[in-house]
Amino acid sequence: MSFPNHRPRRLRTTPAMRRLTAENRLAPADLILPAFIREGLTEPSPISSMPGVVQHTTESLKRAAAEAVELGVGGIMLFGVPAVRDAQGTASLDPDGVLNKAIRDVKAEVGDDLVIMGDVCLDEFTDHGHCGVLDSQGYVDNDATLEIYGRMAVAQADAGAHVLGPSGMMDGQIAVIRQALEESGHKNTAVLAYAAKYASAFYGPFREAVDSQLKGDRRTYQMDAANRREAILEVELDLEEGADMVMVKPAMSYLDILADVAAMSPVPVSAYQISGEYAMIEAAAANGWIDRRGAITESVLGIKRAGADTVLTYWASELAGWLKES
Repeated sequence: MSFPNHRPRRLRTTPAMRRLTAENRLAPADLILPAFIREGLTEPSPISSMPGVVQHTTESLKRAAAEAVELGVGGIMLFGVPAVRDAQGTASLDPDGVLNKAIRDVKAEVGDDLVIMGDVCLDEFTDHGHCGVLDSQGYVDNDATLEIYGRMAVAQADAGAHVLGPSGMMDGQIAVIRQALEESGHKNTAVLAYAAKYASAFYGPFREAVDSQLKGDRRTYQMDAANRREAILEVELDLEEGADMVMVKPAMSYLDILADVAAMSPVPVSAYQISGEYAMIEAAAANGWIDRRGAITESVLGIKRAGADTVLTYWASELAGWLKES
């Protein structure tokens, strides 16, 4: 006698059967590798809170980009760490500054074989660590910041970026950047909006990675973790302003937000598996508490299952290698 309620179990009997009936799949092209380059390094510098991740030199960054191409990774998101910072983040605008040079170097190395993305934000470049310039009261000046974002976006597009990722959560940033790109002749440069970016306790290791100078916090402009409906409003505003893709950040604690955004977005949706998510899995695996490869794969698959078209993850190249093996 056959029992209908056993039907799901019959589809789990072997690895081949599970592969055949899987509802969601990961592919290397789904993955985007975040990468840091620090000005003045002669050797890659390990990031202590993110085992296996480094601040790159020019040469090691080019090797990482070339490896990503070989593995079929979809894209690379570049973050620059300058040697000198100031209140205006002026190093972000220098054509020969660390980030713009890195974009040019990676473009020269891999051309159009990898989607090259640049972070459009001032937090790495300011001596106060905020994502924009400050007014006389110490608050981020939204409109003054937008003027710099527009120029920063054009500088990165001039350097060869295919996609710009404004991550500062300034009101109107997508419209200003889109207009600046159009007026400078970069009509084909896409914008990936960090549309729903939450103030999170899980950003800590990233701040080591970019040598953040942050004093205080960013809760006046990043989203409150308590809010769900607000994320849809933020995404809708960015879409109205011309975003080509939208992002939810972080991923792990915000899978409900990701599912909401994926259900309504007419454009591709990304999610960022951030530094704290990475560090927790690495730490637990190093202590023998969890299976590292299984936990990494499951965590990224969960983000994909929740609705992400692409996932920014520091394991992008390693995971792509595993996927090519299977």
